[in-house]
Amino acid sequence: MMPAALVDLRSDTVTKPSESMRQAIYNAVVGDDVYREDPTINRLQERAAEIFEREAALFVVSGTMGNQTAIKVLTHHGQEVICEERSHIYNFEMGMVAAFSGAVTRTIHAEDGILTWDLINSHIRRRNDHRARTSLIELENTSNLAGGSVYPLATSDDIVDRAHAAGLPVHLDGARIFNASVALGKTVAQLTRKFDSVMFCLSKGLGAPVGSLLAGSKEFIEEARIVRKMLGGGMRQAGVLAAAGLIALEEGPKRLHLDHANAAFLARELAQIPGISIDPAKVVTNILFFEVIGTGLSAPEISRRLAAEGVLANSTDATVIRMVTHLDVDRAGCERALKVLREIVSPRKSLAS
Repeated sequence: MMPAALVDLRSDTVTKPSESMRQAIYNAVVGDDVYREDPTINRLQERAAEIFEREAALFVVSGTMGNQTAIKVLTHHGQEVICEERSHIYNFEMGMVAAFSGAVTRTIHAEDGILTWDLINSHIRRRNDHRARTSLIELENTSNLAGGSVYPLATSDDIVDRAHAAGLPVHLDGARIFNASVALGKTVAQLTRKFDSVMFCLSKGLGAPVGSLLAGSKEFIEEARIVRKMLGGGMRQAGVLAAAGLIALEEGPKRLHLDHANAAFLARELAQIPGISIDPAKVVTNILFFEVIGTGLSAPEISRRLAAEGVLANSTDATVIRMVTHLDVDRAGCERALKVLREIVSPRKSLAS
């Protein structure tokens, strides 16, 4: 009997490049990007700027590089960056806000990870002789650790407008902004137009093997190019990566609604399993978190048992597991993951172990 195919729900970063991407990689016309002579990278940057209705864009190795490049450009040493407490820049970027930009983060808790101006305003530090001055506000859309939640356009626009009135720039970690676009039925340009800078990933959800882009004004991108080089991001014949990125950018967003539908399906079914707790109404994109405390098993133990049966899903702490849907997991894969999970947490199975 052939073994069942692996169902990998750890992240939407685990996808494999499509055949069309592999062919594009093989045929890519390349040059030296540090000299700005790689035509495929240049086209990717131009197309990203067109889609986001920006003056320019810059190809970077990763979302972390894109975010940290923007923060470096928009801040100075000894200043402060406001972000939500579950933000990627605070939790998953190796302390680079401090290590590279010399800035500190002021984190704010917001319901479902969605900040408002009222929450932000009371934490802004003006120039004084005792405290680090606030120099930047950072938002994340969708909010990864808050379960893929989405900023309503009116909320993010209000934050940016008021921040600008206060003399503060705003950067958007839009790693999964195309997911937000699908969820809200608005273009990525509409969702990001007012931000000073926006980073988005090609390798999360869109299916590219590597890469992200940073978009903004021409002046901002010229400064960002220098910072990218400081971070070791000056690439040479990297059009082989950009070729796959172009396909991801054009084709990836067209099918994200399928990932959202699969995540909603998982959430509804998980809510019916005894011992598991999840609110399906809060699953609006492709990320979901569920508590397993009622099963009598720890989340790491359930994750280990799932893996033994060919289903991968990471525990985030002792009681919570995260699942992320993507193009390499179809509805049948979701159903198989649910079947295995039901068997693992069934009272009979738990007692037997």
